Amino acid sequence: MRGFGVVLGVAALLAAAAAVRADVLPPPWVAEGDISLASWARSVAPKPGEGGRPGDMVLFAGANRASGRRGLTDPGATLPIFGAKHGSGCTGSWWLVGPVAWTCSDDATLLPDEPTATRLPEVAPRADGLLREYFFVTRQGASAYADLDSAEEGTPDRELEGGWGVAVVDQRIAGGERWGKTTKGLWIALRDLGAARPSLFHGEHLDAGDAPLDLAWVLTEHAGVWSEPPRPGDKTKTKAKDAKARFQIVHVSEESDAYARVGESDWMLSRDLARPHRAPPPSELTRPGEPWIDVEIATQTLVAYEGVHPVYATLVSTGRGAPGTDAATPTGVHRIWVKILASDMDDVDRDDIEAHYSLEDVPYVQFFDHAVALHGTYWHRDFGRVKSHGCVNLAPLDARWLFDFTGPRLPAGWVAAYPASQGIDPGAVVRVR
Repeated sequence: MRGFGVVLGVAALLAAAAAVRADVLPPPWVAEGDISLASWARSVAPKPGEGGRPGDMVLFAGANRASGRRGLTDPGATLPIFGAKHGSGCTGSWWLVGPVAWTCSDDATLLPDEPTATRLPEVAPRADGLLREYFFVTRQGASAYADLDSAEEGTPDRELEGGWGVAVVDQRIAGGERWGKTTKGLWIALRDLGAARPSLFHGEHLDAGDAPLDLAWVLTEHAGVWSEPPRPGDKTKTKAKDAKARFQIVHVSEESDAYARVGESDWMLSRDLARPHRAPPPSELTRPGEPWIDVEIATQTLVAYEGVHPVYATLVSTGRGAPGTDAATPTGVHRIWVKILASDMDDVDRDDIEAHYSLEDVPYVQFFDHAVALHGTYWHRDFGRVKSHGCVNLAPLDARWLFDFTGPRLPAGWVAAYPASQGIDPGAVVRVR
């Protein structure tokens, strides 16, 4: 069973690397191109941003900007430093601050303090697995202000449409009214916002090995249970000896197109259940036991595997569009090309539609096919049914678990990670079928 933490094994990897270097290059020698670090240097901090606000660091896969991006840090986070060398695109030196991750001294500074970056499990989440509190703009819309002074003057900096989602990180009272501050630094009167009610649903950990994948979730609000196979056209609920509620788990021992035997002797309609089906691993896997994701559109389920062994299963909501359209989830085998702790999603730039959507800080985003991603969902609870604009919607607790499960890993203090080159920390395979 895996927890929510980001299991990197970085400490062991770096310790091993240090041991090798000690054997080959005893102090005070350094490899060609490397730079000796000051003995007092313990961490690297981003230089302040505009207005003195905490900055972030863009991380690269090598000691040059042509190596490609490796990640992005949380504003204000400081990272450990492991080495330095000269490289192109940097007037000073490049600093190694993580696994295959470099930042330029033009954009950062050395500190004698220990790094402040924390990993995901050390950031206390809410009971629903989210890191922030979410709200929706009420039907009449809302005005947003850069500061509380302009809010009291009634001079808005932005107008938000009804139904848009925002993440609130602070609340204050000013002018006799309670205000919420979003992650974008804007203040909105809480009377113009309604609190989101994210789902507490989550999937199930599976026993390792070759045990059958026999679990299923109830899809309907009131699903009948019979002592013998029910007739699909029978609408007489009084004949059912029991009923199960939506999201309850049953174990299927026999199934047909019409009905399923659950447990030893009970029967339910197959259409009332969502059951994942075990599948062989895709040929794109490169090593035994490699973590990967299987999304089954027909059943609206997802199974996480380690090689051939399923380890986690849950419900999802995929794209509601017809196959081949922008609102459909693309089938095929893909790899995660970037992971982002939170990302905005909207269509406000489109001029061909009347109503736009805007969802700020969508959590635990894993892009696997251009702008199509696995991600947490705070705006609906309808998992097990098609719902999305093309992405794979997950309950927040599932999204958090899968964010930890897949590569590339997100080290402490990072808010985005790209796969490293040469097969180091690759993006996990996601198959949609």
